[in-house]
Amino acid sequence: MKSVTQVEPTPPSSSSLSLGLNMMRPYEMVHHLVSCNAVVVFSMSDCCMSTVAKRLLFSLGVGPTVVELDEQANGAGIRSVLHQLAGAHQPVPAVFIGGKFLGGVQTLMASHINGTLVPLLKEAGALWL
Repeated sequence: MKSVTQVEPTPPSSSSLSLGLNMMRPYEMVHHLVSCNAVVVFSMSDCCMSTVAKRLLFSLGVGPTVVELDEQANGAGIRSVLHQLAGAHQPVPAVFIGGKFLGGVQTLMASHINGTLVPLLKEAGALWL
């Protein structure tokens, strides 16, 4: 599992990306993380649904980048961005695969049950088997 502090920014194409992840605006941080990592889970460390999402991914052999919002200085701002993406749904956990917003734990579990999750993870480069 990678944490946010272990993710190094790629060479910047704009001045905002040359700053560290903690210096980015919430939208920029979310966009950067999901575009540079195969699987990203935005989570709360004390949320049981977040734990379920992470455990499912780990059990499949995926090492997602996990962002614990309650441990981030700009966690509230990131959560606001995720709320906009999720619409009326609960914004945490928020799972991104291959740079695209998959959804929360219900969508993740439904994708696993209906057999679409593993192919999606393979396509994103998160699984090699």
